[in-house]
Amino acid sequence: LTEISLIFSNKILTLHGKTNNFKKNKHTTMKKNFMMVSLLLMVCNFAFAQAPTTIKVSGNCGSCKKSIEKAAMDAGATTANWDKAKKLLALTFDAGKTSTDKIETAIAGAGYDTENKVATEEAYKKLEECCQYDRKKKKK
Repeated sequence: LTEISLIFSNKILTLHGKTNNFKKNKHTTMKKNFMMVSLLLMVCNFAFAQAPTTIKVSGNCGSCKKSIEKAAMDAGATTANWDKAKKLLALTFDAGKTSTDKIETAIAGAGYDTENKVATEEAYKKLEECCQYDRKKKKK
């Protein structure tokens, strides 16, 4: 047989004569497939690993900003930026390692109310005077 046709990875490879050509083409194709799968996995990992979100967090000043961002980072956020004027914490985190619930719990533990968690009265009273914002009554 001078010509062999094979189906490999949904493609037809036509080889002339020697088996060495088949091994070389098979190796090259497998290498390309491996690289494409690796690239796809890296892209998926990056795209899904970081979950950007915003959380409403009560606070007043620059000291609040530092404390809120530190609590979020300590709870597993990869980035945290609290906007004093909007009272919004923009953050990203790896959903496989933490959650918004864990991050909000940590922030509430630091004395700051969030949209879903309320700081204990004890934690709130430990805040500096400038950080003690007007609290709205919320259900715990």
